[in-house]
Amino acid sequence: MSARFGVRAVLFDLDGTLADTAPDLGGALNRLRERRGLPALPISQLRPVASAGARGMLGAGLGMSPGDDDYEAARVEFLSEYEAALDRDTRLFDGVAECLASLAQRGLRWGIVTNKATRFTVPVVAGLGLDRTAAVVISGDTTPHAKPHPAPLLEACARLGIAPQEALYVGDDLRDMEAARAAGMPAIAAAYGYLGATPDLDAWGADAVIATPIDLLSLLTPL
Repeated sequence: MSARFGVRAVLFDLDGTLADTAPDLGGALNRLRERRGLPALPISQLRPVASAGARGMLGAGLGMSPGDDDYEAARVEFLSEYEAALDRDTRLFDGVAECLASLAQRGLRWGIVTNKATRFTVPVVAGLGLDRTAAVVISGDTTPHAKPHPAPLLEACARLGIAPQEALYVGDDLRDMEAARAAGMPAIAAAYGYLGATPDLDAWGADAVIATPIDLLSLLTPL
């Protein structure tokens, strides 16, 4: 972690980067499994795919993929279950609160760019208390395109009034790195996160990798 980045703002992914949302996502899936006479799956088994939302959960827990005959009905059922209890067990990762407080002390703004739809993002962010200090929150349906398209990151920068190269993006999935590179900003991989279907961080092309949220602080130089 010898690289240092001069920035005016830090943008974060939500699921698997700022917050461990897997317990509530997994809880919703397990309620679907229970209705189908299936045993609950351990959250540890579901956590790696949590960043992929309904698609990841239904794939891992019910063997369903987009395009299957009953996939859309199951997706609607899953999202309804999740929306009813989406901040029951969701928590910030250890060190996130301290990291965000240090950013504020350094005069750096921070924001959230997630593929989570607004109807889920808003209550989760509020439940975590992040709505009081986040400078910007971009959801998966804020722009016409979701990550790995750069549009959400570019929209966040536009709302902050900064150039993309004056921010960096921290995420726990390959698509986060792809979105950051496409937007022209440094990409930081959160090795403590979910890591998705391609957990080989060496292949992600990240500008830096952090083992804990606090490690981010040593990479930053305010502009």
